[in-house]
Amino acid sequence: MYDAIIVGARCAGSPLAMLLARQGQKVLLVDRAEFPSDTVSTHGMKKPAVAHLSEWGLIDQVLASNCPPIHSLRLDVGPLVLQGSAPPIPGGEFDIAPRRYVLDTLLAKAAVAAGAEFRECFTVEDLLFDDGTVCGIRGHARGGASVEERARIVVGADGRNSRVAQAAGVPLTVDRGAFCCAYYSYFSGVPSSSIELYTRPGRQIIAFPTNDDLTMVMVEWPRAEFPQVRSDIEGTFMASLDLAPEFAERVRAGRREERFSGSAELPNYQRQAFGPGWALVGDALSHKDPILAQGITDAFHDAAFLAAALGEAYSGVKPLDAALADFAARHMECSMPLFEATCQFATLQPPPPEMQQLLGALLGNQPATDQFFGTIVGTVPMHEFYAPENLERIMQAAARVA
Repeated sequence: MYDAIIVGARCAGSPLAMLLARQGQKVLLVDRAEFPSDTVSTHGMKKPAVAHLSEWGLIDQVLASNCPPIHSLRLDVGPLVLQGSAPPIPGGEFDIAPRRYVLDTLLAKAAVAAGAEFRECFTVEDLLFDDGTVCGIRGHARGGASVEERARIVVGADGRNSRVAQAAGVPLTVDRGAFCCAYYSYFSGVPSSSIELYTRPGRQIIAFPTNDDLTMVMVEWPRAEFPQVRSDIEGTFMASLDLAPEFAERVRAGRREERFSGSAELPNYQRQAFGPGWALVGDALSHKDPILAQGITDAFHDAAFLAAALGEAYSGVKPLDAALADFAARHMECSMPLFEATCQFATLQPPPPEMQQLLGALLGNQPATDQFFGTIVGTVPMHEFYAPENLERIMQAAARVA
């Protein structure tokens, strides 16, 4: 009998297993994949995610993987360009974008080092129920017979197609649908030290440095264009980059080192966070378009929030249902502002007139620009930056300069 069984051992499941094991809980972590292995992901990590890695004692290992820290963000919307750095938070002084085969393996090893039991190449067939309450899993190792394992709670950290969510019949609580399709690849010889965002009509181009001196380059298009994009990925991709000529020239001077990866399955939703004997974290709980690269940061938040909740419940501080309700509330409070911002960005529509006016007012105002970038990264609360009195100060400062 385990205190928790966690299905999915990537950037939500492994940190949760690690944190629970560090509390002294008996944890079983399972994943159908073999590690190290890659997964489709834009894998950008914002300062709040770096702060988690610092708190967990793992950031030095990530940096040692030849993954550079990223200290600035460049937003090019065509008529104007803003560049700066979001304000830091304790432990989160830069962004980073480690490859998933690096990050996920490191996190799984940290869970094992903390005392969690890890079974890779393990497929979950179904959940076990006791009078309507989830009480365990049934599954099998590769080539093995089915086995049953029981726990006080089963956590789905198994992505947007979560087997746990399906088996438990978990409903969506927010469903914005899918706006975009995307493809990305990795290029050598494309110098990049910033997160670069190029916003063009019906297109979003994103680039950032990652492991081994490679630069990840991604393009997003409206989802309706997916058949056309898929029919000529490279041609459509490079034609889109040409909308940002200087950047396209840099990419063309380099070399693509890997195949293109991508998808049109980029839904934006929130699921119910917990129920009798189960809970969800990461993309199983909330999936969003990769345009703001918020997924890993949210996964880390979820792991920390749920570990704290289960720690309170198992130590008798709170009843389990009350602790899980706190977890769900913390998730929504933390996740929803950037979830809504992501959906707005993912429409690939030109900024509304008031936003265009604000962006123009930010030119030459570096402190305000950095604060604006903080709303995208998650180190500045949106309600603070977009407070009417703050926006009025920005507009008045721009008027004085003009």
